[in-house]
Amino acid sequence: MEPLDAELDQLQDDALMVLFANGEPAAARILTARLLPRVLNHAARVLGDRAEAEDVAQDAMLRLWKAAKTWTAGGAKPSTWLYRVTANLAVDRLRRAGRAVGLDDTDEPEDDAPDAEARLVEAGRMAALDAALARLPERQRQAVVLRHIEGVSNPEIADALEISVEAVESLTARGKRALAKALAGQKEALGYDD
Repeated sequence: MEPLDAELDQLQDDALMVLFANGEPAAARILTARLLPRVLNHAARVLGDRAEAEDVAQDAMLRLWKAAKTWTAGGAKPSTWLYRVTANLAVDRLRRAGRAVGLDDTDEPEDDAPDAEARLVEAGRMAALDAALARLPERQRQAVVLRHIEGVSNPEIADALEISVEAVESLTARGKRALAKALAGQKEALGYDD
């Protein structure tokens, strides 16, 4: 990492946005490294298609760079803004296509398990989770993915989805109940002994 990059890496996202708007390309590199993987993963979960998710993530990042010119530090966090844009782009794409979320093309997350059996069990679990997530209504799916898979806070989710924190809590609670119900009969098949 370049000395300037290491120095800029210590800054908050909104400060990096202002630096990028003022012509500092290293700020864009750092923000991209921070934000793109999370946005790509979110889009992939919502769309169920990695190639479409890459298009959505790229479009969202381009919109972020265009917004940098008018960015005000201390306002919405760039990550929150980017989640909102990504969610909207993904939902728009789903609606235009008039289709339910397909899961067959979703890449499974890499697993560090040393043996093939553990990888197969984990892949089965992720496929079952993805299938159950696909059956949730859009807003529940987005809230559950952001909260429990991406680790985003409820206030940030509320900002990203343009709803209240209470609505986020309700969506995630209903989504978790629906997921538990959908996965209830699969414990043994998914390798859970309990």
